[in-house]
Amino acid sequence: AMSKSAVKISSDLLSNPLCEQEPSFLEMVTAFDTAMKRMDSFNQEKVEWLWLENGSAGKPLKKFSSVFPSLNMAVKRREQTLQDYKRLQSKVEKYEEKERTGPVLAKLHQ
Repeated sequence: AMSKSAVKISSDLLSNPLCEQEPSFLEMVTAFDTAMKRMDSFNQEKVEWLWLENGSAGKPLKKFSSVFPSLNMAVKRREQTLQDYKRLQSKVEKYEEKERTGPVLAKLHQ
């Protein structure tokens, strides 16, 4: 989107009446427009290569995770711990909403 915006800006500059009056400005804007169009086509090629040729950009990431299995295990442990935390947090909220009796306070403390 950013390169598309740069192409639009360069095209708008080319249509500026000042380009007709100043040949040096026209030359600079034309060079800028050419550069922005080349950058946009290069970015489009990168996107196509990443997503279309390989099917996804995830293949290199899968290879990386197989090289470092401890990292993959740490991510799984973190996800499990996060699920446990959310489950226990909902229990705490449930007990905080109840009337403050002895058993409820004991379970809340636990």
